[in-house]
Amino acid sequence: MKGIMAVLLFLAALLTGCSSGPDYTIKLTKELYFQQDKASPIEIKVTGNNKPAKGLTVKAELSMTNMDHGTAKVTLKEGKDGIYAGEAKLPMTGKYEAAFTLEKDGKKTDKIIDLTVEKPKGAAKINGQWITTDDIAFYQFINQLQLEINREAAKKQYSGKQLEEELSYLDSQETLAKDQNQLLTQIIRLRSMALLAEEKGHKASDADVAQELEKVRGQYNQFSSAQKLIKTYCEGKFWAAEKEQYKMIVLSKKVQEDVLAQVKKENPKAGDQEVLYLAQQKYEDLLVSQVNSLKIEIL
Repeated sequence: MKGIMAVLLFLAALLTGCSSGPDYTIKLTKELYFQQDKASPIEIKVTGNNKPAKGLTVKAELSMTNMDHGTAKVTLKEGKDGIYAGEAKLPMTGKYEAAFTLEKDGKKTDKIIDLTVEKPKGAAKINGQWITTDDIAFYQFINQLQLEINREAAKKQYSGKQLEEELSYLDSQETLAKDQNQLLTQIIRLRSMALLAEEKGHKASDADVAQELEKVRGQYNQFSSAQKLIKTYCEGKFWAAEKEQYKMIVLSKKVQEDVLAQVKKENPKAGDQEVLYLAQQKYEDLLVSQVNSLKIEIL
């Protein structure tokens, strides 16, 4: 009997030694997504005694619960306020078990949490709303459309060496017009200010949107290159996307009008150019503040 008790006590000591550290709580702060041929960002918040846990060495091993695809190992780096982040190369979507080892001052704590890994619905999220691949493709098309309009306008306006230089410059913009980071920046800027406009109580009426669409339709109709591209894209699909786009444009313009009115009030003796300059600066400052206030996730 004494021998059995000794064995039990020995096993208990071993189990205690495996997790001798404080009791931490782990919470996933971002959804975990599978991306083909790309590591998936993983971010957690660690707390102990209801406070952010700092100064930890955090490692994780992720394995699928229903399939054997091996184990993805990752070391998470510490950020601010108990945030730890890293990247894990995952084999596919599905249910995973994440085994975390948290160490500080020689004391280790083991934690296991269950995760569901899905495919992302886009390239980024703003306050939980996806910026989809279709959104990005539309913005890329808009950029291409503008480049073709500029080329056609340049051919009408310039000739000789000046035309050659103008077309060369437009050609140099092709890569930038397709750059995903640039496209995401364009989308985030507009959506952020549209959200701010809604927070301020502004609305984009059907009449306002229709008026703006009529203006842009008139502009496109002046250029055969634009009309051809829109037909290639599919006119119905294009104008449906433009309508949604111009709802946000109308909202952002209302914020611009608010800023302009405020600058005029604060600077009654300023000339038109100075007012426009100050309003532009104020708008950009407001944009930065708004973007920082939103939860934006770039995948």
